[in-house]
Amino acid sequence: MKRIYEPRDLMEGEMLKGMLAGEGIQAHLTGSHLVGAVGELPACGLLAMCVDDGDAERARQLIAEYNGAQPLLGDEPDNFQDVLLC
Repeated sequence: MKRIYEPRDLMEGEMLKGMLAGEGIQAHLTGSHLVGAVGELPACGLLAMCVDDGDAERARQLIAEYNGAQPLLGDEPDNFQDVLLC
């Protein structure tokens, strides 16, 4: 297994793990059980995405493409007002 990426939080890690699974790459998210102890541990470097050695390059490429993606112009909803009303 190779460590290929450090997600910024558990949500991103789980989302990327699911994306890779959709592409046929089995990923393992290490350190997810440590997130609850953040007050006692350093906040950086707890999470890591690991994949089999043969899938490492393709997984890195998919994650890089995901992180570099831009929204499509004209893909906004019709009632988009530039402001999120809560």
